[in-house]
Amino acid sequence: MSVSPIPKFIFGNDGQPLYFFHANGYPPPCYRPFLSQLAKTNYIVAMVQRPLWKDSRPEDLHDWNPFTDDLLRFLDENASSGPITAVGHSLGGIATLRAALREPERFCSIILLDPVLLPPYFILIWRLALRFNFAHRLHPHLSTTLQRRREFNDLDRAFRSYRRRSTFRFMSDESLRNYIEGMTYQTEGGSYKLWYSPEWETRVYYASIWSDMDIWRQLSRLEVPTLIIRGKETDTFWENT
Repeated sequence: MSVSPIPKFIFGNDGQPLYFFHANGYPPPCYRPFLSQLAKTNYIVAMVQRPLWKDSRPEDLHDWNPFTDDLLRFLDENASSGPITAVGHSLGGIATLRAALREPERFCSIILLDPVLLPPYFILIWRLALRFNFAHRLHPHLSTTLQRRREFNDLDRAFRSYRRRSTFRFMSDESLRNYIEGMTYQTEGGSYKLWYSPEWETRVYYASIWSDMDIWRQLSRLEVPTLIIRGKETDTFWENT
């Protein structure tokens, strides 16, 4: 049985190829201002992660390793001209890091934007939280994501709703509007629905870091030149990590 190619977005049409891997809850169009800037000097190939694939099932995800499997398959499909430069944000950063540890010959460099690389002691705490069902008390979004409104009559109403949320308090109005446009699609009836389902977003949170001790065991053997960029206001890459 043939496997459909992994979907993608293209930004720009000239320059050195640059491969981009997005975060949980942030489809590639959410990054349009950022990727459009990079596209002035690069040809951007942005992979669409499995939560946005047709007929993908959240219950099939148990840890984040499949995202790296997907990333490597995506490179098989799209990068045939030798080692590449990859940029990954959050979840996409961890998938990129694991891929560089697993198959370093594919990469000439990687750039990780706020990768979800938490200290070993917190990985152990997260395992306990999952085991004893108190993960929702530790993760800032688990208790609210499934309650999120999924459909809006217009994007202005969505903007006003998201503008009040503390998660987006440091985001400019322009960036927030672009985020809302990128995370929704228009239905036949004219309303706007979330493209990235709350069920998938929640499942990715639950499946996140519990198996990440393998990264720490291998990190000293990382061969690929790596740049990590940490946001000033971040809760995914701690200053003392």
